[in-house]
Amino acid sequence: MAFIFINYVGINMLIEAVVFLFIGLAILVWGADKLVFGSAALARNIGISPLVIGMTILAMGSSAPEMMVSATAALEGKTDTAVGNVLGSNIANIALILGITAIVKPLSVGSAVLRRELPMMIGVTLIAGAILWDNHLGFYEGILLIALFAAFILVMLQVSRKEKQNGDALLDEQESEIPVGVSNPKAAFWVVVGLILLPIGAGMLVDNAVVIAKHFGMSDLVIGLTIIAVGTSLPELAASLAGALKGEDDMAVGNIIGSNVFNILAVMGLPGLLNPSLLSPEAMSRDFWVMLGVSLLLVGVALGKKRQITRLEGALLLCSFIGYITYLLMNI
Repeated sequence: MAFIFINYVGINMLIEAVVFLFIGLAILVWGADKLVFGSAALARNIGISPLVIGMTILAMGSSAPEMMVSATAALEGKTDTAVGNVLGSNIANIALILGITAIVKPLSVGSAVLRRELPMMIGVTLIAGAILWDNHLGFYEGILLIALFAAFILVMLQVSRKEKQNGDALLDEQESEIPVGVSNPKAAFWVVVGLILLPIGAGMLVDNAVVIAKHFGMSDLVIGLTIIAVGTSLPELAASLAGALKGEDDMAVGNIIGSNVFNILAVMGLPGLLNPSLLSPEAMSRDFWVMLGVSLLLVGVALGKKRQITRLEGALLLCSFIGYITYLLMNI
């Protein structure tokens, strides 16, 4: 009788955790969207150029959930979850999101800016490998990643200014996404709403993910790689699908590339600053190589002769993601 009661309580706690996890995720994603909307509108209103807004606020906006979740996890002493979120989100962005998007509509890569960003993404990924090699994320490594992120933004702004004169498709598509006709009070209101909701949603997501992980015997790393990573990647899925269906292929792909670079440099830099600590060896020995593999695959198809991600290639990406997640869950 006691066992049945304990089991009943455990199941109830699990159901409650799942419900609140999805509520937290919804709050997190909606809050991030409103923060980006308000910030972009304010930036336009005070005279910041559309190019700068597109390459900073819009490009980084979809990764706001990952940043807030990683910061929250690190402050709670769960650096494995924070790093798992980065690695898992980058894998999901390419294999799951671009896979699904390419199946819905094959993606052409015509932007010169994108063709320069792709090799940079590989370089940044290799830097992540060098940092994770000793299974430790330190304070000075966090500073290095944040500094490299600032340098990346400056370089891409220079590249974008040059390509803007040539009518680059990605830059035109980004500019069309900036809100127009939003008053300063309204924009400021949504910025405040976003700033309030982001930490609330992130806290609910992380805390309830931990409850689920403990119930199933999952490590902090695996929960970051799976439930949290897929959840925080939902804004990228929505943005990429919307871009592809509107014929903005470069936006669909560029959203993923920018998010992956941002995740490694800014989002992974935060746990190093907030809670330097040892990491699970699997982060380097298993998950980094999967991230590098799908990144190289993306570069290969995007910069190939066709400069297109076909439906078949999208299906292969999606199958690789399903296989990876299945392997993780079968080896808990």
